[in-house]
Amino acid sequence: MPELPDIVVYLESLQARVLHQRLERIRVASPFLIRSLSPRPEQVEGLQVVGLSRMGKRVVIELEGNVFLVFHLMIAGRFHWKKKTSQSWRRSDLAAFDFSTGSLLLTESGSKKRASLHLVKGKESLAKHDPGGIEPLEVEFDTFRRRLTLENHTLKRSLTDPRILSGIGNAYSDEILHRARLSPLALSQKLKEDELRRLYLAVRETLEYWLNKLRDELQGGFPERVTAFREGMAVHGRYRKPCPRCGSPVQRIVYVANEANYCSQCQTRGKLLADRALSRLLKRDWPRTLEEQESRRASLMAGPAG
Repeated sequence: MPELPDIVVYLESLQARVLHQRLERIRVASPFLIRSLSPRPEQVEGLQVVGLSRMGKRVVIELEGNVFLVFHLMIAGRFHWKKKTSQSWRRSDLAAFDFSTGSLLLTESGSKKRASLHLVKGKESLAKHDPGGIEPLEVEFDTFRRRLTLENHTLKRSLTDPRILSGIGNAYSDEILHRARLSPLALSQKLKEDELRRLYLAVRETLEYWLNKLRDELQGGFPERVTAFREGMAVHGRYRKPCPRCGSPVQRIVYVANEANYCSQCQTRGKLLADRALSRLLKRDWPRTLEEQESRRASLMAGPAG
């Protein structure tokens, strides 16, 4: 799912292409895309783009007349900028938004169509789509600490909760926690003052680093290859690969549809975190340390003695 750095570069690229341009036409390929029709698509055609903004992980295009297009890309939704788009749709195409400068194409890979577009009128209607999280690159430390410790959750959950922090998801939360040297399962209300400050700095440094890196990579182009798995990430998507800080193999725990990637040496003092499903299956056989895990892996690879 595109997160804060990805959404920001989308917005910056779109600003250079559609700000002060008129939305000439909306062409919808998927009937599942538009979730609210007040106003209807044909009623906003011809209106000028007067602003672009981010609302959590949502992209908001503001049109004149206090009208807003609110896009939520979910996991597989992506934007593409085309000089012209044909009338023949591909399976992944959801909609096209035509401007004199080109067409903004919205696609979604896979069979589950979760990406959405809400057409709303008025700031009050727009506010209903705001999850309410604080902006991680703008908030002061005291506000960050207060919001993070208001409830007692794991750090992985707290960082990715859109009601707490705006725009952080599965990928960048892994990178933040690795930079902060904190366990994804540490509880927010149990953190010491120095750990809270480390986390606060890690949030800012990680997001700023990747935002600048993505900007440099684009060189004025449009972000056509937005992905949660990027070359140069420390732990996210790097299961069993060496941690860039200590060289230990990156670990992961899987829960529901998400996962947390971490370094046991840097973040959990050598302890392996229990994967809920697998640890219930293995019970007492679940390895507690990296050394125990590697020993068992070596034994399995060696096979039974002849």
